[in-house]
Amino acid sequence: MQSLGTAQAAPGEMDTGRLVVGEARDGSDVGLPVAVINGASSGTTLYLQAVSDGDELNGLGVLTRLLPQLDPAEIAGTITVVAIANVYGFQVAEHRNPIDDTKLNRAYPGDPDGSSSERIAHATFQAATDADLVVDLHQGSTSQMIDETRVRCGRHHRQHDACLELAQVFDAGHVLDQKGPEGQLARAAPDAGIPTIDPELGGTVGWDESSIEVGVRGVRRVLEYYGFLPGDAAPKDQNRATGFDRYGSPVGGLVHLQQELGAPVQPGDPLFTVTDPLGTEKARVHAENSGIFWRARRLPQAATGEYVCSVGTGIER
Repeated sequence: MQSLGTAQAAPGEMDTGRLVVGEARDGSDVGLPVAVINGASSGTTLYLQAVSDGDELNGLGVLTRLLPQLDPAEIAGTITVVAIANVYGFQVAEHRNPIDDTKLNRAYPGDPDGSSSERIAHATFQAATDADLVVDLHQGSTSQMIDETRVRCGRHHRQHDACLELAQVFDAGHVLDQKGPEGQLARAAPDAGIPTIDPELGGTVGWDESSIEVGVRGVRRVLEYYGFLPGDAAPKDQNRATGFDRYGSPVGGLVHLQQELGAPVQPGDPLFTVTDPLGTEKARVHAENSGIFWRARRLPQAATGEYVCSVGTGIER
């Protein structure tokens, strides 16, 4: 029998339930939706998580499409799932947990006696570290972004090669191989010995069908490569950025992007212009280094110094 929260599944079975992480303001239980798929034969365990940030829904789109396709009778090993980690943020379509105004993916490994986000992080971290592999599904909620997979443990970490291999198997098309901030699941779980990746599946408000399909394909590739399902998936070399150049607006006004997402850029290439509301150009910003146009703000209006775009740098394959 395999279990997560109230979900319990015998070999060859799947079950759904809730993982209680506290109580709401009315005293009722707050539970994260969870699933356990216990394969008919033994094997390793994969932990899948989505909606760590309450407005990042493409990962949830992946799970709603993928899970009904999986037959426990065909699976070797166990798949555990937390479909909505930041349930408070999800309910109000906000990035952060509104109960403690905290970004959940900065709270790992969590604290069982801490704030709301720390308690959620603790509960989901226990599920993650009971697994052999972790895929934490994200997207660019406030930006438009290429499909990418992030390796956040740092290039000198003992789990780096295993995390990079997992990212290359997932094959979102691009990899950001850069040590992440303290408190990210994709940084904390490798410290506990668990290879972990953080796929960033595009960036939009609501569903992004093309990025969801990238995620569905990516998780299935992971299931094939690591022996959960039969198949011939293998790691794929991808454009791998080891750094980011971030660009802000030098003036206030309206941003006009000059590059498409995923486009290669060279030093001196125009990245964006800024005009006043009547179309008069006020500033033009150029790339400082070569790389790939990786991410950009969604809304055109920007104040002085406000973030506009990022170029992935130090490109390797």
